[in-house]
Amino acid sequence: MCRWLAYLGDPIFLDTLIVRPSHSLIDQSMFARQNYVTNESVALRFRDRAQPTNGDGFGIGWYAERAEPGQYRDVRPAWNDANLIHIAEQIRSPLFLAHVRAALGGTISRENCHPFAFGRWLWQYNGEIEEFPKVVRDLRFDVDPELYPYIEGDADTETCFYLALTYGLEKDVPGALGRMIARVERAMAERGTGGVFRSTGVTTDGEALYAWRYASDHSAKTLYYTNSAVALRDAAGGQIPVPARAAIVVSEPLELHYGGNWVEVPPATLLTVRAGGDVQTESLVIPA
Repeated sequence: MCRWLAYLGDPIFLDTLIVRPSHSLIDQSMFARQNYVTNESVALRFRDRAQPTNGDGFGIGWYAERAEPGQYRDVRPAWNDANLIHIAEQIRSPLFLAHVRAALGGTISRENCHPFAFGRWLWQYNGEIEEFPKVVRDLRFDVDPELYPYIEGDADTETCFYLALTYGLEKDVPGALGRMIARVERAMAERGTGGVFRSTGVTTDGEALYAWRYASDHSAKTLYYTNSAVALRDAAGGQIPVPARAAIVVSEPLELHYGGNWVEVPPATLLTVRAGGDVQTESLVIPA
């Protein structure tokens, strides 16, 4: 399983959330505490895939003064890259994403590290398309020919990103996400894989965050958010003030012992975060 976070609010230094919290993303790269499965019977089925270590690379993407986001990715474990810490201590941003990766048997390469970028957009998720090699050809044939050359790696996440872009992500985020999920499900059904598609992720155009939680069955990976000033300060270890009018979206809370300020997002839900920490939720609509 992977772990990630997203922040939108007044500018803060990236290390405020990536490094300083008691259960920061770097700590989660060494030992994530939460199993992604909340249904007990499903948890038994997938216990061998719920790896607590996310050491197959990391990435950060942030927005500053230029039109397109900055991006830094590497295949080292996040806990073993001093450059990540130094960069996070110096970059100040109002909107950023960060991700630590568990490849689950996939290729470990910089091209496969999240977040992925195209134009103004960033994209990352914690998930998998089971038996992806059986459907990747079908899915990539659906990618817009003008977008296809920008695919660099062989990860399912990147394929889903370019499918969503093909289906209109830049103009209709909910619709594009629904169409992307429906296409993956249809491909798995047509190939008879019997697999499950799990995707708990976030994308952004530099203005808003769009996060979703989805799985074909009851094994959706966790998703939380907070726009509580108390939780924001606690997440930063109380050492650095975090703006009150802001929001953090995470796959796992940033404290080892967290209170009721983190809200768990239900499966099949789309979460939208806009400037000022305004959070809205709606059902994720998957076309038939």
